[in-house]
Amino acid sequence: MTDNDALERDIQPDDSVLPLMSLREVVMFPRSIVPLFVGRDASIKAIESAIALHDKHIFLVTQRSPEKEKPEADELFAVGTVSRILQMLRLPDGTIKVLFEGLYRANWNILPTDPADAGDFPLVRVDRLEEVPGDAGEGDALIRAANESLEAYARSNKKLAPESLLAMAALREPGALADAVMPHLKVDFERKQRALEISDAVKRLEYVYELLLGEIEIASIEKRVKGRVKGQMEKNQREYYLNEQMKAIHKEMGREDDPAAEALELEKRLDAKIMSDESRERARKEIKKLRQMQPSSAEYTVLRNYVDWVLDLPWGVLKESELDISRSRSVLDEDHYGLEKPKERILEYIAVQSLVKTMKGPILCFVGPPGVGKTSIAKSIARAMDREFVRISLGGVRDEAEIRGHRRTYVGALPGKIIHSLRRCEFNNPVICLDEVDKMSTDFRGDPSAALLEVLDPEQNYAFNDHYLDLDYDLSKVFFITTANTLDSIPLPLRDRMEIIRLPGYLETEKLKIAKQFLLGKQREQHGLTEEQLTVSDNAVLEIIRRYTREAGVRSLEREIAALCRKAAMKIVEDKTVTTVPVTRQSVAALLGVPKFRHEQREDKSQVGVTTGLAWTQMGGELLLIEVVLMSGSGKVEITGKLGEVMQESARAALSYLRSRSDLFGLKRDFHKEIDIHVHVPEGATPKDGPSAGVALATSIVSALLNIPVRNDVAMTGEITLRGRVLPIGGLREKLLAAHRGLVGTVFIPAENEKDLKEVPEEILKDLKIVPVETVDIVLEQALECGSSNALFCGRDNISPLSDLLVKEEYQRPTH
Repeated sequence: MTDNDALERDIQPDDSVLPLMSLREVVMFPRSIVPLFVGRDASIKAIESAIALHDKHIFLVTQRSPEKEKPEADELFAVGTVSRILQMLRLPDGTIKVLFEGLYRANWNILPTDPADAGDFPLVRVDRLEEVPGDAGEGDALIRAANESLEAYARSNKKLAPESLLAMAALREPGALADAVMPHLKVDFERKQRALEISDAVKRLEYVYELLLGEIEIASIEKRVKGRVKGQMEKNQREYYLNEQMKAIHKEMGREDDPAAEALELEKRLDAKIMSDESRERARKEIKKLRQMQPSSAEYTVLRNYVDWVLDLPWGVLKESELDISRSRSVLDEDHYGLEKPKERILEYIAVQSLVKTMKGPILCFVGPPGVGKTSIAKSIARAMDREFVRISLGGVRDEAEIRGHRRTYVGALPGKIIHSLRRCEFNNPVICLDEVDKMSTDFRGDPSAALLEVLDPEQNYAFNDHYLDLDYDLSKVFFITTANTLDSIPLPLRDRMEIIRLPGYLETEKLKIAKQFLLGKQREQHGLTEEQLTVSDNAVLEIIRRYTREAGVRSLEREIAALCRKAAMKIVEDKTVTTVPVTRQSVAALLGVPKFRHEQREDKSQVGVTTGLAWTQMGGELLLIEVVLMSGSGKVEITGKLGEVMQESARAALSYLRSRSDLFGLKRDFHKEIDIHVHVPEGATPKDGPSAGVALATSIVSALLNIPVRNDVAMTGEITLRGRVLPIGGLREKLLAAHRGLVGTVFIPAENEKDLKEVPEEILKDLKIVPVETVDIVLEQALECGSSNALFCGRDNISPLSDLLVKEEYQRPTH
C-alpha cells in the first residue's frame, strides 16, 4: 500500500464543500501535521463549523498580504490544502490551539450562496489537484540527493528532530518527500506557496532541493560569521556583539557601509514626524527598500535623497503666535504710510483668525505699478502676524516643474519652489509671496500658471501633490500673497482664485510724508549723516517729486534723496567749516542738476478750441491739453498726437454728438461738409489712450465751431455718449491731484464719480471746486466764456469769419 492509498482511505465523499480559513505567512502542505494558534473570529467560526458539519475537514489557504485582517477572495492564493482537525484546545485569552493534518492540495471557488457579511467564514467548493508523477529515473536521483543534503541540513539545524529525519529518509516518492521537507525550511511563505502549487512531483522535489542547498549554504555562512564575531566579542557586551555581527555580515556580502544603521536612524526620524498615515506608510516602504540596497549603487543615492526630502518637510509643524490686532496695526503703520485697503484686509483676517483658530489662509493679489510697495507690504504682513516670510520670484518662469517639481523618472529631479520654500522655513504656516505672477510665460514644458491653480485654490491645496514627492501635502495653512503690475496677462481662472487689491500709487502728499518719515532717515543713516548735518525742507522734497521723478512709487525719489546725501557728504568732508547742508527748493537744482521732467500747467488765458483735460498714468495724474482748429475743407477730421483707438473713437463720438445737436447750436445741418477739423493733443511722442477724454474733446470742438474761448481755470474728465451723457471714469484721485498741482480752480467730473471723492485727501479738495455733471450741456454752459448765462446761446457776435459760413441764415440770438 502506497502513501497515496493511505491518504485516500481518510477522504470523505462530501469533502468538495468545506469552510475556508486563511493563514498568515504559513503554508499548509499535504502529509504534514502543524499546530496553529487561531484568534480571528472568522477563523474560529470556520473551525467550529468544520468540527460540527464537515467531519473535521477544513480548507486552509494562505493570504497574499499578511497584514490584512479580513482578506477578500482575490487576496488569497489560488491553491490551498484540504486538512483535517486532529485536536483543538481553547485557551483563556479567547484564542484556540489547533492541530491540523494536511491531506491534499486543491483549487477552490467561493459558493454563490456564501453570505457577504463581514466576519463570517466563506464556504468553498474545492477541486482536488491530481499529482503528476514525472520522470521516474530523475525522481530517484533527486530522492538520493535530497536525502544526503538532509543529513547536512540536520547538522546545522538543531530544531530538526532525528525522528523527522528518519521518517523523511523512508519516503520513496518525490512528491511525498518534497511535501515533507518543505515545512522544515526557513524560507518565506511565497516560496513555500510556489512549491505547493507545483503539481509535477519531480519538478517540485527539484525546486525543494534547490532551496535546501541554499539553506545549507546560508547556515554555513552564518556559522562562519558567528565564529568570527565570537572571537572578537568581550564578555557581557551584548550591544558590541550585535554591532560586530552586523559588520561581519556586511563584510561577507562585500558591503563597506551599514545601510541598516542608516535605515534605523531614518525610521526614528519618521516616527517623530506628524504626517498622514498614507504618507508615513509610503516613507516606511521607501526606507525598507533602502535597507536592502547597497550604498554604492546609484539608486541608493536617489532613494536616500527622496527619503531625506520627505523627512525634512515640516509636516504639521505650525509656528504659534499671539494674534494681537493692536500690535499688528502698529507694525503695519510703522513700516508703511498709506495703503489703507491692504492693511484693513490683513487686520480683518487676523481678527477672524483669533476667533475661529482654523481659518484657511486667504489668497491676496496686490496689483499696482512698480515701486508702490507690494513686496514690502507682504514682508510687513508676515512680521505683523509673527510668521516666517518666504519670497518666490515667478518672473520669467516657463516650466511647470518649477511649481510642481520633476517626476523621479528624470535625472536630477527635485521638488518645486513651493516645497523648497516650506523646507527652508521649517514651518507649515508661513507667508509666501509669489512675486511677479503676471510675468510667467508658457512653452512646450507646460504652463506654470495652470500649475498655480491647485496651489492658490483653498478648496484644493489641502492636498497639493508635488510630482517629486508624489504625496498629498497640506498647503491650506499657508498665507499666499501674489504681486503683479497688471492683470491683463494673468489667465482668468487664476485671477478668479485670488482676491484683487489694487495699489494705484502714491499722491504727492503721500510721497512727501513717506520721504519725511521713512526715506530721509534711512538715507541719512546709510550715508553716515545726522539730522543736523542734512536738513531738507518740505518744498524741496515737493520740487524733487514734481521735477526730478515721474513714478507711481518712491524708488526714484529715494535715489534722488540718496544723491542729496552724497552731495552733502562731499561738502562736509571737503570743507571742514561746513557743519550743516540745508536743502531748499531754490538749492535743489544746484545739487541735482537740471530738472528732468515738467508737468503741464493751465493756460495763462482762455483760448478758443483749447481745453484742459485730465489723464491718468501709472506715474500719477497729468493735465492733458486738447487743441482743435477749423479749416476750410471737405469734411475731413484729422486726429494727431499719437492717440490710441479709444481716444480716437471718443473724438468721433463727440463730433457725432455735436452734429446731432446742430440746431441747438445754430449751425447748419451739413456744416461739417464745408470745413476740416484738426484735433491735436501736444507731446505727440507720448502715446495716449483711455476712455476719459470725450467731454474735453467735445468742449474743444464746440469752442472752435462757435469761436468761444474755454475758461482757462477749469479742467474736466469723463467719457461721452452719442446722446451727450457723461460716463464715470477711473483714477479720480490722481487726476484731481494733477488739477491741484496745475493751479486749476474748477474740475468737472462725472456725477457717478462723486462717491469716489471720499478717497481724495482733504487738503486737495479744499482748494478745488468740484462740479459733478451728468450731461455735456452743463459742462458747455459753465466752461465756455460768454456774456450770457447760457453758453449754448452766446449769439453771433462771437462767431469767426470761418464759422460764419456754418450758421443758419434764420438763426437769431435768443433774448435773455
